[in-house]
Amino acid sequence: MRQAEGKNIGLFYALLCLAVLQCFPSGSLYGQKRKYDFSAVDHKIKTWIDSSYYGGASIMVFQDNKVLYEKYFGNYDKHTQVFIASSGKWLAAAAIASVVERTNLSWDDKVKKWLPEFKDAKGEATLRQLLSHTSGFPDYQPADSITDNYQTLKESVSHIVNLPAQARPGMEFHYGGLAMQVAGRMAELAYGKDFESIFQENIALPLEMKNTHFIPVDDSGGHSPMLGGGAKSTLSDYCHFLEMIMGEGNYNGRTILSKKSIQEMQGDQVGSSKISNAEYVDRVRAEKHNGIYGLGEWREELDKKGNAVLISSPSWAGAYPWIDKTTNTYGFFLTHLNPQRAAKDGFSSFYNSPVLPIMVRDVYKRAELPAGVKTGFIDGDSARLYYEEAGKGEPLIFIHGHSFDHSQWDQQFFRFAKKYRTIRYDCRGYGYSDMPVEGKEFLHADDLLRVMDSLKIKKAHVVGLSMGGFIAVDFLALHPERLLSVTAASGDIFPIPGPSQPWDKESLRIRREEINKLKKQGAMNQKWQWLEGLMSEGGSHLKDIRRPVWDMIYKWDQWQPLHAEPRLVLGNDCAAFLNRRRISVPVLILTGEIDKRHPNKLKELVPEAKQMFVPDAGHVSNMENPEDFNSLVLDFIKNNTKK
Repeated sequence: MRQAEGKNIGLFYALLCLAVLQCFPSGSLYGQKRKYDFSAVDHKIKTWIDSSYYGGASIMVFQDNKVLYEKYFGNYDKHTQVFIASSGKWLAAAAIASVVERTNLSWDDKVKKWLPEFKDAKGEATLRQLLSHTSGFPDYQPADSITDNYQTLKESVSHIVNLPAQARPGMEFHYGGLAMQVAGRMAELAYGKDFESIFQENIALPLEMKNTHFIPVDDSGGHSPMLGGGAKSTLSDYCHFLEMIMGEGNYNGRTILSKKSIQEMQGDQVGSSKISNAEYVDRVRAEKHNGIYGLGEWREELDKKGNAVLISSPSWAGAYPWIDKTTNTYGFFLTHLNPQRAAKDGFSSFYNSPVLPIMVRDVYKRAELPAGVKTGFIDGDSARLYYEEAGKGEPLIFIHGHSFDHSQWDQQFFRFAKKYRTIRYDCRGYGYSDMPVEGKEFLHADDLLRVMDSLKIKKAHVVGLSMGGFIAVDFLALHPERLLSVTAASGDIFPIPGPSQPWDKESLRIRREEINKLKKQGAMNQKWQWLEGLMSEGGSHLKDIRRPVWDMIYKWDQWQPLHAEPRLVLGNDCAAFLNRRRISVPVLILTGEIDKRHPNKLKELVPEAKQMFVPDAGHVSNMENPEDFNSLVLDFIKNNTKK
């Protein structure tokens, strides 16, 4: 299967820096100290808290074992201890690894060796299969069965032994928790102590995890440890564990686990087992590969050699620990879900929390920007707009597409900054910029005018793609005197109601029904469907942009589909504005070769416009084929702009 090609973010940063070096004089690149801005992470978590998905939360992020970011939200503080659900799987696997190191228990021992009462196919499963969800055991107890309120792992296992196997060992991957109970019982028999004692002696105490336990799992003081989802922990406790994993088993100069054990835990334990479509890694990383799981941990990203570079242990409750080897960072997001409130909005912690390491990478990326790149916010009209600026010469402004952000232009920004004063910004409702407000009407074109006025730009070349193209065309219709040229890539007259058709009572009622339906289906489903729509057709490099496109969609706050959005573009009103003007501004309609069969109304309204096609590209042509996209735009500006 295709490994995660091009996903080594460290390599990406290196290539990005090489591009930057060509744009700026020697010695002008870096400030004396990196500045890490976690405000976007703050905003994301605060949005979850404000929506009452969580009563509180906390997060810590480390780089080189030094705290980069620590924040507490709502009713959480540094002492808050909560159930971490499946985030405990990582801890449980580490505890069992310690038993493998200290006893004659082996990763390849079969269940029947230690538990001879397992006489069916389940008895043939190995310890490593139990901890990698490939054992063929049922995921959970049947709904009509006894609940998991046992007093010991021995009793827990006695209620598993007679359950039917789902598959033969090693044949299928099924994420669940019951098999881990059996793994824990095997460890108990090998070590001669109960699981909590194993965990405390070998993991918790040497790691100074004073407030982390598998029992009791509730305030009643009862029942056996649920290895797959019953642990309690605190923010700092779990971060001690991550420090040990990041240190290949070492913590404060002491070996807690061997390097070999860490490698076993992080290695591909799924192999050729069948994986269902739309499994966790496919969902949150938009990548298909078979090596998705190790021992008690997800292998979210792989390098070209198949080594895990982003590993984690997400939970349904929202707690999410991760290690990102591409930036040498690790972190833990501690929280616990309000399931009733989350269900009302179709919010899934399991699928939302994993956006955090991607946002941390953005923090790292921004900190690495050269000193020659100016960043900031433009204030006005109750919203701040984030922008970046580099280079000198005639002003040129890039405008991103819907669900994207300024990073869409990574392949253009530094290239164009060699010849132009280049600006890219986040439209209102996207990226680092503020969100719109229902009922407050404005136009994206007005925000573009505000950007230009704030940066003292009288005229500019404007390049927009998709939604950015619609905004560029709106600006052409409203403010042609402020333009040097317009490039509308995959952009046209957007066929939706414009400001002349404001929301009325009936249209609002229909819109509210659409929003409620989307929430009921699960808001994240809309993101996945949107991604598949963008990836449905394109050129030969379409698969290569799937991940960067998804990362933008994943970070997107999704304000627009979840609200009655104001009329932010002229839409159907644009034609009337264009018809009233004699357009003399050079206009380029840039269309992906795969999209050329679609009609273009802008060409009819502005006959002087020049239409060109980006070869081997579809809708997101600037990312699919940046070389030809850049050449076409640069040549157009050079040859068609009045001197």
